[in-house]
Amino acid sequence: MKEYYDTRAPEYDEWYLGHGRFADRDRPGWDEELADLAAMIEALPPKRTLDVACGTGFLTQQLRGDVTGLDQSAQMLAIAAERAPAATFVQGDALELPFEDGSFDRLFTSYFYCHLEETERARFLAEARRVASALVIVGSLRRPDLPAERLEERLLTDGSRWQVYKRFFEPDLLLDELGGGRVLFLCEDFFLMVGSP
Repeated sequence: MKEYYDTRAPEYDEWYLGHGRFADRDRPGWDEELADLAAMIEALPPKRTLDVACGTGFLTQQLRGDVTGLDQSAQMLAIAAERAPAATFVQGDALELPFEDGSFDRLFTSYFYCHLEETERARFLAEARRVASALVIVGSLRRPDLPAERLEERLLTDGSRWQVYKRFFEPDLLLDELGGGRVLFLCEDFFLMVGSP
């Protein structure tokens, strides 16, 4: 997947912003819900936060406090460093975090946990609990027209095609999977954010 994200880095934010290949996508309410999500992330108390799979820093820039972003893609990190210059960025593996136990107050991740298959989820949660005392996950809300999981074909502007595993979340089921917590943000159609101790 590293090659996919390295290749996608220059166009990744088009998905958030509705540009490029996503310009014609019909997403009523998307911009408003995205703005509400960004405001909720910015409203999180400032803490020592690790943003795992931070990508281009699109949401990292909303985090307050002492922020470290981690991603496997050097191309993603280069964009993130420009977007959030006050943060520290580290290239590394999200399933083998290169940090000491208890290094952070919070581990934040957006649109990463939804791409993990079952064995990877267990590894990630063990690592998250090792390095941080709290976990915040942003993901896609499951709507009635969506399956719980699927393989998606991703077409990039260079013409390459990639198969990506994706999950959609129901808040209660996600919190049960995490071992408890609470919903921090829930929109009508697109986003949810949960926190788990």
